[in-house]
Amino acid sequence: MVKFVRDLLIVLLGNVILALAVGLFLLPNEILTGGIAGVAILLAPFVPLESGTIVMILSLVLLVVGWAFLGTKFMLTTIISSFVYPSLLMLVQEFLEAPNVDPLLASLYGGLLGGVGVGLVIKMGSSTGGMDIPPLIIHRLTGFDVSKAVMIIDALTVGFGLWIYGIEDVLVGLISVYTTSLAISKVLTFGGTRAKSVQIISDNYSDINKDINTILERGTTIIDSKGGYTDEPRKMILVVVSDKEYQKLIDIIDRHDKEAFVIVSDTTDVHGEGFSEIVRI
Repeated sequence: MVKFVRDLLIVLLGNVILALAVGLFLLPNEILTGGIAGVAILLAPFVPLESGTIVMILSLVLLVVGWAFLGTKFMLTTIISSFVYPSLLMLVQEFLEAPNVDPLLASLYGGLLGGVGVGLVIKMGSSTGGMDIPPLIIHRLTGFDVSKAVMIIDALTVGFGLWIYGIEDVLVGLISVYTTSLAISKVLTFGGTRAKSVQIISDNYSDINKDINTILERGTTIIDSKGGYTDEPRKMILVVVSDKEYQKLIDIIDRHDKEAFVIVSDTTDVHGEGFSEIVRI
C-alpha cells in the first residue's frame, strides 16, 4: 500500500511538471515540440478548438490505443494521467502567467522540464496518456529504447510542421525534442548503480579470474573466443564492477598480465546479486 501511494504521488508530480512545462513554455510560445502538445500545435490552425481541449481529446484516443496494445493494467495506471494532465494543463493556462522569454529558452527549458515529467511517470510503469504511448508500444513489441523512440517520433512530429510554420520554427522545436529525450533518459537511469562492464583477454585468465572472485568477491563469466588474426582459441573474462572497484580490478589484471587486453564500458542498467535494483521499463 505504501509503495502504491508513493508511486501514485510520483506519477502526479510528473504530470504537474509536464503541465507546467507545456503550459508555461511550449504552448504560449507556439514551440513546435514533440508529444501531444506538439500535435496540438500542428492541429491548431485547422481545428477550431482551444489547445487544451485538443490535448484532452488526443489523450483519450491514445488511452484507447494503449489499452489495445499494452493491456488493462497499463490502462488502469495511465487513466489517471489521461485526465489529470489535460486538466492540470488547462488550469496552468487559466491561472498562471507564462514568462516572457526568448523562444530558444522556452524550447530548451520546456523540453527539459517536460522530459523530467514524462520520465518520472514512465519510471513508475505508467504513461502520461499522451504521445509517450507509441514509444512504449514500440518498446513492448521490439525492445527498442524508450527515450530514443520518443526522440524519433517527436522529431517526425516537428518535421511535419515544416510545411506550416517554416524551417526556423522546426529548428527551434528540435531543441525541445532533443532535451526532452535527454531528460527522459537521465530520469529513467537515475538511481541506477554506476558500474563498469569489463572484458579481459589474457593467457593468465585463470589467476585473474580467481583474484576477482576472492578479492573483489565479484562473479565472472568465462567466454570462449578466438583470435581473428591468429585463429587461436582464447578465454575472455566478463565482469561487472562498481566504479569504486574498478582501480582494484586493474591492479589485479596488471599483477598477473600487464599485456592483457581490456575493454571497459560504462553502464547504469545493472540488476542482480551485488547490485541494487533499478526500475526497468
